[in-house]
Amino acid sequence: MRTHTSFLPARRTVRRAERRVRRRPVLVAATLAIGVLATAGFTTAAPASQAEASDSLTNFALASYTTATDETASEQTAETAFEKAVSDADAAKTAATTVAADIAASGLDVGTTATTVDTTELETAVEDLSQAQTLPAMYSTQLAETVTTLTASVSEQAQALRGKLDAAIALKAQRDAEEKARREAEAAAAAKAAAEAEAAAAAAAKKSSSSSSAPAAPRPVFATGGAVGGTSPADAQATARAMLGGYGWGDDQFGCLVSLWQKESGWNYQAYNRSSGAFGIPQALPGSKMGSAGADWQTNPATQIAWGLGYISGRYGTPCGAWGHSQSTGWY
Repeated sequence: MRTHTSFLPARRTVRRAERRVRRRPVLVAATLAIGVLATAGFTTAAPASQAEASDSLTNFALASYTTATDETASEQTAETAFEKAVSDADAAKTAATTVAADIAASGLDVGTTATTVDTTELETAVEDLSQAQTLPAMYSTQLAETVTTLTASVSEQAQALRGKLDAAIALKAQRDAEEKARREAEAAAAAKAAAEAEAAAAAAAKKSSSSSSAPAAPRPVFATGGAVGGTSPADAQATARAMLGGYGWGDDQFGCLVSLWQKESGWNYQAYNRSSGAFGIPQALPGSKMGSAGADWQTNPATQIAWGLGYISGRYGTPCGAWGHSQSTGWY
């Protein structure tokens, strides 16, 4: 793309001076010609009266003065038209250069392959108009009109590109906003899913912890062949099973009871814990507590069992409740 520097005020002044200097020979020659003709007229014709000669000279002077004034006014008018044409051309070229640079910098698709404005023809016309300023004003009028026409064309093309660029920028902004909203929505969904997964994991961990902390199901070791009132472990279990009905408990509670006292004493009425001092089948601490159930608490399994069942009922509600506590803490 060709560029053109607009005329500065100093150059305009110089150009005016050059134009006037070049036109002076023409004016001088015209003045001399008129003078020669006037002299010839005085020589060949009869002398006129002093008044007529004076009137002729006055008319000649006025005519010469009037021509110079008209020429100056015409020159000023042409100069103004020239300056406006060049100024408008410079503005159009600047707009074309700027929009082309903006499109290139944006990297956007403006919907057309032509992203620049060709100003070559306009620049050539401006140069031609500049050269024509040394000639009479009538020669530059048509060139000024050409520059004006080309300026309008360049301006229109630059404005069209600017409109396409603005539209592309607006479209990009809209797409960027939509993409941002999409990403934010995806991030929010991912965060929600992560929170739900974390909550589910926490619930599963809590459930697992609760399951692991729950007492293990009793695995009773039932003794066979026992008889109520006897002293063997089998006899003691038979005696205890016969007493459950008095507390409203069924066989499901008997399994917990068998496991509980199997752990405590092995259903041995003479079991004694040297470290704690606990005694008997229910491992009463101290063993003398069982005296409330009978004076024979040291030798009679039935007395120990009766005391033990009462203790379980009052403190844990059921044998299975006592078994669960024993599993959690190691004692009951």
